[in-house]
Amino acid sequence: MLTKRLIICLDVRNRKVTKGVQFKGNVDIGDPVELGAKYSADGVDELVFYDITASAENRPCDFDMVKDIAKNVFIPFSVGGGIRHLDDMHRVLLAGAEKVSVNSLAVLHPEIISEGAKAFGNQCVVLGMDAKCVGVSEKIPSGYEIYIKGGRAATGLDAVEWAKKAESLGAGEICLNAMDTDGVCNGYELSITDKVAKAVGIPVIASGGAGKPEHIATLFQKTAADAALIASMVHFGTYSVAQIKDDMRKAGVPVRMMGKR
Repeated sequence: MLTKRLIICLDVRNRKVTKGVQFKGNVDIGDPVELGAKYSADGVDELVFYDITASAENRPCDFDMVKDIAKNVFIPFSVGGGIRHLDDMHRVLLAGAEKVSVNSLAVLHPEIISEGAKAFGNQCVVLGMDAKCVGVSEKIPSGYEIYIKGGRAATGLDAVEWAKKAESLGAGEICLNAMDTDGVCNGYELSITDKVAKAVGIPVIASGGAGKPEHIATLFQKTAADAALIASMVHFGTYSVAQIKDDMRKAGVPVRMMGKR
């Protein structure tokens, strides 16, 4: 049986890891390089670094930070935010990241997905999706709409249809963030996660809402997600990676334990 991945998300603003609730009220946590190195040593499977204000501020990704992360982190990691074109994707990968996540850029210029997949391989291109429940309508049949620019702008795109299109363009993975549960710590948004995971044939990472290990177990028991993204529950020291993985294993979730990669 394939193991389920545990991934830690580090939202970065002004070279500091920060955490908010539903994209608001952010509190600075610490240095992204130091925290990334700690989580890597703790045994998490992957890391995701998002520059959460780069797109809204029309500035590039912090490539020097990516290089520093690569020197200190020895597990796969992806980088998103501030990716403006194919050259930026190339620079992120050259700096040491295994994957590049595109969100706002992919909506505004979908061809970046196919261009990235052709140049670097599908496995390097992650589609980041911020989905919000807006109710079922003719335009939004799943009931979930895609937002961009750090959750600030509605797009009119249906989440499930956008996921399917991105896969057809060459995306190798989807990181689906449910805006309604983001940072709330009351559990993942299971409905849209399962809809997207069952609509595509590529791995789907569930993001937004993890507060306790049982939330992760429920995610994998009730949806077809391939990985769970967490943040608050480790950033604030509530749980360790070892505790979370042990609880996942006890709940019957196939998981890679430390030293068994």
